[in-house]
Amino acid sequence: MINNIVRGLIYFIILVLVQVLILNNIHFFRIAIPFLYLYFILKLPVGTSRSLVVFLSFLIGLVIDIFSNTPGMHAAACTLTGFLRNGIIQLFMGKDLVGGIFPSYKTFGLGGFFKYTLTCVLLHHTTLFMIESLTFFDPLFLALRILASVLLTTLLICTIEAFNIESQKSGE
Repeated sequence: MINNIVRGLIYFIILVLVQVLILNNIHFFRIAIPFLYLYFILKLPVGTSRSLVVFLSFLIGLVIDIFSNTPGMHAAACTLTGFLRNGIIQLFMGKDLVGGIFPSYKTFGLGGFFKYTLTCVLLHHTTLFMIESLTFFDPLFLALRILASVLLTTLLICTIEAFNIESQKSGE
């Protein structure tokens, strides 16, 4: 239990620092922005209560908002993602998962983890960019920003997860 709390705190701190200090300054062609901090929400253990997931999702979104000077946009998108996370897991993995496991390639399988990640990232980015734009004035540009950022973020998360699974295998 203590290991899970320490692990979560380390993930939280590292992902916030990487997002705020590095990734917020990366804008590929002024369209795609990677949001790696979503990895924190994705890696919360299965079976964590919905209220705790929503609170932690809101908290990481609020911290990103504070450092990024975005008034509540990330908090709102993360809260919605955290609220729907358990339903997304049940949709792709079924209801009979063992509580306490961490979503990964190893526990969900390659396809399962990819679908779970892609769905959560798509939900988050759509919410975030819709709040940010507050208009449908240029829907093609909005869709391009969402899709490009979803692809970049999903690729980044899946790459980090691939390294994470390799370090778990070598530790056994």
